[in-house]
Amino acid sequence: MNQKTNILMAGVGGQGVLLASEILSDVMMNAGFDVKKSEVHGMAQRGGSVTSHVIIGEKVYSPIIRKGEADILFSFEILETMRYLDYLKKDAVILVNNQKILPPSVSMGKDVYPDQSIELLNSHYKNVSVVNALDLARQAGNPKALNVVFIGALSRHFQEDESLWHKAIEKILPPKLVPLNIKAFGLGRNA
Repeated sequence: MNQKTNILMAGVGGQGVLLASEILSDVMMNAGFDVKKSEVHGMAQRGGSVTSHVIIGEKVYSPIIRKGEADILFSFEILETMRYLDYLKKDAVILVNNQKILPPSVSMGKDVYPDQSIELLNSHYKNVSVVNALDLARQAGNPKALNVVFIGALSRHFQEDESLWHKAIEKILPPKLVPLNIKAFGLGRNA
């Protein structure tokens, strides 16, 4: 039997969802797994919804996660978490970055941001972890490193050695950004 892990990554354009999916995919390929990845950019450059489907297994045939089949929802923004709950398996893990990015309708006063989202998640799902990745990224030295902080938090859900994660960061990011991002990853992994 081919055991697979389906990770749905969701966020808002500019948060680094796609870079995080690159790091995860690189780690898992170097660990010997077959990995398929697909991305939906949407209005990414204008702050719109961005998703990446990452499927890991012995042999993976499709890059798309069907509704009801995600093992992990890795969400960079609270409202984006709520948008993709129908993709989750019953016993799925939800990792959510505790960040609110107001959609234009909320900013213009037409809608209200749902403030009870985390409480709602905790009341309906057993495996919810909330990470304050933005504050940890600031602690690392740059708020733009929130995606690497957050991937550090995700890394705890896998058995792969921390050195594989560091190698992926070193491979994918420009050399001048590696030390800061290794620190950011460590803060997320230990959060």
